Formats: sequence, structure tokens, C-alpha cells
Amino acid sequence: MKLSLKESNSNMKQTSILKRWTDKLYGGLNMRWPAVILFAAAAAIVTAIFLIVPVFTNTSFYRMGVTFEAWIFFAVIIMANCKKPLESALKTFVFFLISQPLIYLLQVPFSELGWQLFGYYRYWFIWTLLTLPMAYIGWYIRKKNWLSLLILLPVLYLLTNDYVEAFGTAAKHFPRLLVTALFCLGQVLLYLYVFTEQLWQKLLGFFLPLAVVLAVLLLTPRLELNGTNFLPDEPVLSENAVVEVEEGGKAAISIENGQSGIIRIRTEEYGSTDFTIRDGETEYRYTLVVYEDDDGHSQVKIVQR
Repeated sequence: MKLSLKESNSNMKQTSILKRWTDKLYGGLNMRWPAVILFAAAAAIVTAIFLIVPVFTNTSFYRMGVTFEAWIFFAVIIMANCKKPLESALKTFVFFLISQPLIYLLQVPFSELGWQLFGYYRYWFIWTLLTLPMAYIGWYIRKKNWLSLLILLPVLYLLTNDYVEAFGTAAKHFPRLLVTALFCLGQVLLYLYVFTEQLWQKLLGFFLPLAVVLAVLLLTPRLELNGTNFLPDEPVLSENAVVEVEEGGKAAISIENGQSGIIRIRTEEYGSTDFTIRDGETEYRYTLVVYEDDDGHSQVKIVQR
């Protein structure tokens, strides 16, 4: 089917608008030091609002303070608007050095933990240090060649894993995490559009991470739980106590050595398991329930029968 001259001009105009927008976002911004500092402060304030205001709890917006996808987006903007790799490393590092502790600082007055909240900052501080080498190397995505694709692949894998997981959650609990899914997928498509030039690079950058993510999902158990839990009544057990799992149980259960009232649970399935602990003439009967919550996390509940 042939396009009319009017349709052809319209398509060219739309392409031109997209190209101008991406050229501005990734290479046309004034990323001087004051801009980096203001950018970091603004990102921290918005993130803190999402973490503090109850309406955002358990939403895609709340994830901005927990997961990487939004911070990848910010970091790529900074890197793409720097002239040299060392400048990219320093400015990205300072961006995270300002934004991350500021997020915690803004939460302190609203948190039950108070200043103890900064105990969780250690995780982000490690990643802040790692931004120095990562942003130095990441600057080379501006070259728009095979090296750009190679550098992007770990990021594309992470974002692909996030959007596949988020789409799965949205399918089960619509529209939960739909914004996360679309945002991560959009980043994948955007980076391939901006930082690769050949069609085979774009196809490889999209389908290779997707194939790896799907392969991991298919080849690994949906659940792999191996941990300990307190029994609800915290009984004092002797060394002779034994566990008997009733027929049809989904989990292997044992008493943790040297830990009275604590059991070890091993399972690769969701479901319930009835079990009895016999300690001499005394019996303790329980039901173990392993389930997936709305966030896609595995949860364990033990109740007495």
C-alpha cells in the first residue's frame, strides 16, 4: 500500500519531532553543576513525597524510593549530557550523593524509626560509590555503535526483568504496577532508539534480554524458600522433639538445631502444610501457609490447630 504525499509528510514530521525531543533530552541539556544539584534535590523531594504520603503506598510511584528504574532514567540523562567520561562519572556520583541521603532526611520527621532510618542508606551509598565507574563507562553509549549496545545490555536486562515482572503483577492485580511496566518498557525502547543506529542492534538489544529473562523464569522454580520462622506459641522444646508432616504437605519442616521454638522451612510450592511436633507425650499441631502477596513476595504464616 502506497502512502499519499500528505501522509508521508505527516510521518516525517512526527519522526522529526521525536528526533528533536530525544536529541534535546540526550545531549542538548545544560547539565552544569548547578543544574545537577537542583536536579538531585528535585528528584529527592519528589521521591520523599511518594514514600511519605500514604496514597502512594504499594504503587508504582512508591517504587521510586525502593528500586532502580527511575534512577537509571535520571543517570542516563546526566551521562548523555556530559562532554567527557570523567565529567559523567563525577556529576552522576554527586547527583546520587545529594539525592539519596536527602530522601532519608526528608522522611525522618514522618517515620517511626526517626534517625534510625539512615540505617537503610548503606545499601544506596554502596550503589552511589559504584556510579563512579559505571557512569564513566556509561558515557560511551553516546558513541551509538556496538560498544554502546554492549554497555547498555546489563541495563536493558534489568529493565526487561522489571517490566516482565510488573506486567505479570498487573495481569493478576490490575492495574497494579502497570505504570512501572510501561515505564520500564518505554526506557528499553527509548534507549535502543537513541543509542543504537542499526536495525540488528535494536532487535538484539530488545530480544536478547527478553529471551534471557523468559528462560530464567521457565528454568527456575517459581518459589525457592529456605528459611527459619518462630512457632506462634514459641514452645520450649527438648532435644528429643520431632516433626511429623502430614500427607499432602507442600513443605519440608524441621526443628532448627539449638533453637527452641524455631523451625526451618524448605519448599518450592505455594500452599498449606499441616504438621505436628511431638516432644515426649506433648503434641503441638500447626498449619503452615506459604503464599504470594499482592507485591509478588513470598509470605509465611503459621497458625495453631
